Amino acid sequence: APAAAPGQPAQPVAGDATGWSMDERLYNQVWGMFEDLARSTAAYRSAVDFAESRMDKELEQVLSDPRSRIGGQGDAAREAARARHAQLVAQAGEALDRDLAQLTAEAEVVEPALPPAYARWDSPVWQAYRVPMEIPMALRLGDLHLPEADRIRIPMLVRLPLERGLWIDSGRTGSSDGSFADSHALGRLAMETAVAHAARLLAVHPAGEFTVHVIDPAGSGAQPLAPLVRTGVLAAPPALGAAGVADVLAQLIQRVDLVQMAVRGGAADSLPPGFDTSQQLLIVNDFPHGFDDRAVNQLRYLADEGPAFGVHLMMVADREESSGYGPLLDPLWRSLLRLTPVPDDHLADPWVGHAWTYEPSLVPPGSQVLQQVLTQVAAARTKYV
Repeated sequence: APAAAPGQPAQPVAGDATGWSMDERLYNQVWGMFEDLARSTAAYRSAVDFAESRMDKELEQVLSDPRSRIGGQGDAAREAARARHAQLVAQAGEALDRDLAQLTAEAEVVEPALPPAYARWDSPVWQAYRVPMEIPMALRLGDLHLPEADRIRIPMLVRLPLERGLWIDSGRTGSSDGSFADSHALGRLAMETAVAHAARLLAVHPAGEFTVHVIDPAGSGAQPLAPLVRTGVLAAPPALGAAGVADVLAQLIQRVDLVQMAVRGGAADSLPPGFDTSQQLLIVNDFPHGFDDRAVNQLRYLADEGPAFGVHLMMVADREESSGYGPLLDPLWRSLLRLTPVPDDHLADPWVGHAWTYEPSLVPPGSQVLQQVLTQVAAARTKYV
């Protein structure tokens, strides 16, 4: 970047962070932007709160002083208090605007430089997509923003392999813009969100290194699942009915148990010949439909033990529909990272705890990028096998 003029901040550069590789530098830079925006907003909110409390205190003193009722002293004191409040808020706003201008400039150079694992689905980087040879550090699950900085979108990156399962909440969630989707439309959008996340996971892993299973007991997710089914990237067709649920769960639990025994016994190379060592993802739609008590317990086991041994869970569910189980399922929901199919301010940052609005990373309407990427994934898998 060209040298900055005297007194001006340095021009931002993509990858201008510590790290051994460009992926790591970009990852650290995005997290740095996330922290900077969180702290700048916290400073602004703190300054505004201080100005409000100071004005309230000064106005209270004016009201409690009998002398303020004589002549125009009271009015003058109130005007002075409001003027000091406005000045403090304006100063805080100017400081925030300076920080936002710098962050906006940084976002404008960082976003186009992001690799597929971190990029939006409408990024040109997907047009030159090739199946990678290495697993990336992290994965983009959506964008985060705050009301004070609505034009700045921070990529929400999570480390790979996933340490927690994902829960796409198909319940009646009120979006941050005030719109309210009906349950059927929200359920469909939740499944489309899950498919977009699964497609990205498949796309950023080397051929044969990631396998996706689907449980769709009632077949209600057939249309959103079509890109995965049509391109042949699933391990098997989506499992239907209670029997399908039982078969897939038994298969994945057996896998977790085998890997667990091998790892804990210090004999990771003693797995059966032909054992599939790829990471596994189970997408569950319409939970708890098709699940009996045994299947529910198996699912809880996979959520708890699976991630450490290469089996990950993605639930598309409305928590209210499983309310009949009472507190039995509370640990399951707490163990999963809750995401929403519509913008919703339910995620907190680890520094100051702001409520950030999350927006899922979805494929633009009418785009064929998902089909193109999954077709390449399927072709590479055929060569790998």
